[in-house]
Amino acid sequence: MFFYGLLTATFLFAGLVKGVTGMGLPTVAMGLLGMVMPPAMAASLLVVPSLVTNVWQLFSGSAVAALVQRLWPMLAAMVIGTVGGSALLVQVDPRWSGFALGSALIAYAVYALLAPALTIQRALETWLSPLVGLVTGMVTGATGVFVMPAVPYLGALGLHKDELVQALGLSFSISTLALAAGLLANDALRLNQLGLSSLSVIPALLGMGLGASLRARISPQRFRLCFLLLLLVLGLELASRPFI
Repeated sequence: MFFYGLLTATFLFAGLVKGVTGMGLPTVAMGLLGMVMPPAMAASLLVVPSLVTNVWQLFSGSAVAALVQRLWPMLAAMVIGTVGGSALLVQVDPRWSGFALGSALIAYAVYALLAPALTIQRALETWLSPLVGLVTGMVTGATGVFVMPAVPYLGALGLHKDELVQALGLSFSISTLALAAGLLANDALRLNQLGLSSLSVIPALLGMGLGASLRARISPQRFRLCFLLLLLVLGLELASRPFI
């Protein structure tokens, strides 16, 4: 009973974060679940709610075809990196995969708190997109976290606000499918886990609805600061485990 309550609370909160900020569901879910279970199992449980909420976000506008045409080198490299890197998430000692997860959370939180302004020229995308995709895929495969360095990269491309929301949805959707394929290839994704993952869609969507309603009532900047500090604390706890 405790386990089901934990899943419900985790995805409700993760969905709320996504509803307010437009992202963060897999990151929050991996951070919280990674504290009580091996990261590979946590990654398996977030597959369905992550995919459903990100596909929803992807099709929230009309720029899908243009984004796929522009970003496909990054997405293709992301799939390769994620499927290849997922063996690390499954085979490495959970303490050290937790360390990798914690390090990824810390890196993202520190980056987002500092918020350096980056701009990438269109001409550089030809070689930079595949590189960013491959590195993001390897980090995703090894930790279950989709954000680094794809999120800063997408934010530096000069996309309009709505296009950026869709681009994040596209990147996260592809990452989720690639992670599921990698877990399946390494015999770490089982039918009962998919069932629990599917049940987690309900609290995730409820959380998104609550987050969307809260967005107009609270300061997004203050909420974002609290969210990033939470990720920093979770990351430090996970990264310190092998040394305790």
